[in-house]
Amino acid sequence: MTRPKILITRPWPAGAQAYMQAHYDATVNETGKPLTHAELQQAMLDYDCLCSSLGDPMDAAVFGVPNARVKMIGHYGAGYENIDVAAAKAAGITVSNTPDVLTDATADIAIMLMLMASRRASEGERQLRAGQWKGWGTTALMGQSLEGKTLGLVGFGRIAQATAQKAASALGMNIAYYSRRQAGADVEGPLKARYVASLDQLAAEADVLSLHTPGGAETKHMVDARLLKLMKPTSILINTARGSVVNEADLAEALKARTIWAAGLDVYEAEPVVHPALLDLSNAVLLPHLGSATVETREAMGMRAAANVDLFFAGESVRDRVA
Repeated sequence: MTRPKILITRPWPAGAQAYMQAHYDATVNETGKPLTHAELQQAMLDYDCLCSSLGDPMDAAVFGVPNARVKMIGHYGAGYENIDVAAAKAAGITVSNTPDVLTDATADIAIMLMLMASRRASEGERQLRAGQWKGWGTTALMGQSLEGKTLGLVGFGRIAQATAQKAASALGMNIAYYSRRQAGADVEGPLKARYVASLDQLAAEADVLSLHTPGGAETKHMVDARLLKLMKPTSILINTARGSVVNEADLAEALKARTIWAAGLDVYEAEPVVHPALLDLSNAVLLPHLGSATVETREAMGMRAAANVDLFFAGESVRDRVA
C-alpha cells in the first residue's frame, strides 16, 4: 500500500523525525531555511501533507493553489500565526498544532527572564565579556528582589498558570492576572491568584507584567507607549507570548527613558529581526526564541505533530485541530 507523501519543512529532533520517516514517505528540508512561497505552492501539488513550522508563509496564496494535493497541515508548534486558518478551511485542508507539551519549558523561560532582568544578569555578563568588570563593588549592578512582589499575568492559560506556580513557590511572588474570563476558584485557590478587571489596572499594579496572550489582530501592539506609561518605573515587562503583542519601538523608548526598569523578551514581531533600538539597551534582556528549546520538549512537539498526522490518515478525529 502506498504510504502518504509528507514534506517536513525543517528538520525535527531525531526521534520524532525518524518516526515520520519510518511510517510515511517523508521528505525533510534539510537546509533548515523557511520555504519560499513558490516552494510551498509547489509542495501543495507534490505532497499529501505538509509538516510546517513558524516562518513558513502559509497564506492564502499557498492554500489557493489549484488542484492542490495537500489535505493536511501537521504544524510543529503551539503558535500558528504564520498559517491563514480561514484560507485553509476554505480550501478544505485540516490544520493541527502542538499545544500542551511546551507549557513548562516556556514557563521556565519566563521565570528566567524575570530573574535576568531583575538581577541585571544580562547586563553584567556583557560587562564581564567586554573586559569592563572592575571587580565586586558595594553598589555595583544592584538589582531587585522579586520576593513579595506582584506578578501580573496578561492571559491565564496553561503557560501563564505554570509561570504563576513557579513564581509563587520558588520566588515568593504574589499573583494577579487579567484575562477575558475569570478562572474558577479551583484554579485561583492553589495559586492565591487575584483577578484584575482591566489590563490598565494590572499594568499599574504589577511589579512584573508577563504576557501570555495569543497573537493576531486582537492583541497586536497591546503593549504600547500608553500602557507602558501606566507601569511603575521599577516594573519589568516579560514577553514569551507573541512578538506582535508589543510595540517594540515604544518599548525601546520606554526602556531608554527609564519609564520602566527593564524588559525580558523571547519573541519578536519580525523574527529573526529584532528592532535595532532594543539591541544596545542595557536594561533589555533579549533571547532568541528559546521558549520550547529543550530536547525533551522539542521531541514531544514532534511526536504530538506526528500523532495528529497519524489520526488524519487513519480517518479519525484530529486531536489538536485548529482548522
